[in-house]
Amino acid sequence: MAVLKKFRSRWWAQNEPPTSYPAPAEPALAADQIGSVYDVRPLTISQLDECWRLDQRCFVDGEAYSRETFDYLLTASESVSYRAVTTAGAMAGFVIGLVERDHTGHITTIGIAPEHRRRGIASSLMQKVENGFQRRNVRLVRLEVRAANVPAQKLYLNLGYAVTQNLPRYYSNGGDGLLMVKSIE
Repeated sequence: MAVLKKFRSRWWAQNEPPTSYPAPAEPALAADQIGSVYDVRPLTISQLDECWRLDQRCFVDGEAYSRETFDYLLTASESVSYRAVTTAGAMAGFVIGLVERDHTGHITTIGIAPEHRRRGIASSLMQKVENGFQRRNVRLVRLEVRAANVPAQKLYLNLGYAVTQNLPRYYSNGGDGLLMVKSIE
């Protein structure tokens, strides 16, 4: 949560009231297929514990979010969140984004279970969250990535994101970050 507060304080005045956004309508049976092994579905508060446990596995470097942060992210009216599930119903990955007051989409976190990586799940989740942002009139998406996480940077570059800023000591453990941005008009 500290990373979220740190980033938000750079973009918003602290005394502005939050803006409420209507939840987008989701078709009941419109789960996207990633091959025949995974479905992409909305991520809701009912998957809080499963998402939090997966996050703990994905971010073992001390940057995993607390359960309380996930509670906030999944209940915020500005949340745009999805999960990839196996045919057995287990969560293989998730993405959580927020629509910011300036109508910029902020991809807050994305995590893929180690045993499900390199199968196109992250790309599918990113496309789905970008589509969700577009339905909410977002035209610019931003995310932060660890400067040392070259595989994630390559993924984002391949998806059309560009590095716009270095973020020295951005992470709570002192690691540097990069701000990456993409227009989705």
